[in-house]
Amino acid sequence: MKKILMIAAAAAFMMTGVVATEAVAGGLTGKCKACHKVDKNATGPSFKNIQAAYGDAATLAKVWESGFAVADRHIAGNPCNANYKKYHKKAKMMSAQYKKLIHKRVEAGKFTYQALADEVFSK
Repeated sequence: MKKILMIAAAAAFMMTGVVATEAVAGGLTGKCKACHKVDKNATGPSFKNIQAAYGDAATLAKVWESGFAVADRHIAGNPCNANYKKYHKKAKMMSAQYKKLIHKRVEAGKFTYQALADEVFSK
């Protein structure tokens, strides 16, 4: 019985960590909304355009995980994308935001690239 309680306690602790990670990622997308709107392009492309460009959250997470190089970005790094010119000019600004808001927090264990990408795709 004691063993079962220990396993249940460990599982509850791990689930709390996952919920906290998702909450932090969700809070970050609130900051992302300063430049990214859900349905309309603003300073950055809309979440809907990001979803269309990347196709799924795993692809977006991989681009972030690999360092978010401009050439790897599906909008600002792809001359075939209709919004390429507008967002390629703003790529330096987003690189700085990526380092400040995303990369440093992932490195600190606040959330994962996948959790944030899932949050972007939930919009």
